[in-house]
Amino acid sequence: MFKIALDRRFGIPAGILALLVSASALGDDALRQQAKARFGVVPSEPPALEDNEITPEKVELGKMLFFEPRLSSSHLISCNTCHNVGMGGDDDLPTSIGHGWQKGPRNSPTVFNAVFNAAQFWDGRAEDLAEQAKGPVQAGVEMASTPELVIETLGSMPEYVERFAQSFPDQDDPLTFDNMARAIEAFEATLVTPDSRFDKFVEGDDGALTDHEKQGLTHFIKKGCAGCHGGVNFGGQQYFPFGLVQKPGADVLPEGDKGRFEVTRTATDEYVFRASPLRNIELTAPYFHSGAVWSLEEAVSIMSSAQLGSELTDSEVDAIAAFLKTLTGEMPDIDYPKLPVSTAETPKPETMVRPRSAAD
Repeated sequence: MFKIALDRRFGIPAGILALLVSASALGDDALRQQAKARFGVVPSEPPALEDNEITPEKVELGKMLFFEPRLSSSHLISCNTCHNVGMGGDDDLPTSIGHGWQKGPRNSPTVFNAVFNAAQFWDGRAEDLAEQAKGPVQAGVEMASTPELVIETLGSMPEYVERFAQSFPDQDDPLTFDNMARAIEAFEATLVTPDSRFDKFVEGDDGALTDHEKQGLTHFIKKGCAGCHGGVNFGGQQYFPFGLVQKPGADVLPEGDKGRFEVTRTATDEYVFRASPLRNIELTAPYFHSGAVWSLEEAVSIMSSAQLGSELTDSEVDAIAAFLKTLTGEMPDIDYPKLPVSTAETPKPETMVRPRSAAD
């Protein structure tokens, strides 16, 4: 009589166990190949920038400027205020607080991996990170400054004058508003988060994801989520109507914010937004441009009905949310820079006055 050997751990016939393991490996490999083709992995080194060489001098200057509150007219708000590199690259607020305690109109996107986006801002109005860096500095609701005031302020501190000369050695007049933005761009390009558990799975580690998370990845691809959230940053590449199939309520999709329409003035771009990048998504609540949703599971559920026109089951939502949490990468170590001491001639800051409320 043929004796079937049993695996002592599982109590499964050894031959059947071998087949199951082989089938699982084949499934993992097929899923890995799909994921690699659709998304890829975050590189450990920043990509090259067009017309902006990344040098150590420029990155260090850009880091100082990123943390420099004196770029704002109040001398209180820096880039890091709304894009906090210790908090997932954003500020964990529905919408950011800017000059004069004003609330901004949209949720602050993370600065981590932003270099991989095709354009910046929710409506894509900035072509690259350098152009993006100029916007908040001049926005009345954010830093409320001007190019002239920025250059006057930086030029009053000899260390900045010297650092701009070192960072842009081939220019006769290196301390310019454009070069301020180019230095910040160089620093922000280094803010990449490689080695997520998803990346490790794509690179061959079957055990990097649980079966539940792999099921979430499978749903993410097969249900259609990857149609908008593709590329290395899981989004940030294309524009889509929010409410492609069914518009969310006004609390999630405010009627007054028409998205990309404000840039193009094209009727078909009403309520069109750049697909949000999903890398490190578990660190960047609340979600959507309105910052109206705090739960990742709720955000997944809303997107399924609004964009896919289907209602995911609770188990599918849970699996996709679990998978999305595997996109959290290794945060870069960033030492807070020592900023130059202000001189007596440094332009005086504008007072940060809190607007009066009806109750005052």
